[in-house]
Amino acid sequence: MAPTTATTTTTTEVTLADLTRMLRESAGEEEGVDLDGDVLDTTFIDLGYDSLALLQVIGQIQREYGREIPDDAVVDAETPRALLELVNAGRDNAS
Repeated sequence: MAPTTATTTTTTEVTLADLTRMLRESAGEEEGVDLDGDVLDTTFIDLGYDSLALLQVIGQIQREYGREIPDDAVVDAETPRALLELVNAGRDNAS
């Protein structure tokens, strides 16, 4: 039954709401930062998240959505928009 679930989740798009939920769960929320605001093009550093926090989020995406995302590709994703594009580009190739 688990393979069926993984196949289903690999085609699901990860949204900004999903990403902000995972950021909060993994690393909390920086005081003074509103993750519910317009954060798509704000750098993760400005949002208070370092590379370790992003790697934790990537691990969570891999578990929840069944996607493999190379750690080195995450380093280049400096904003939520860039990370979502990276993560969702892999959904068509995942199976």
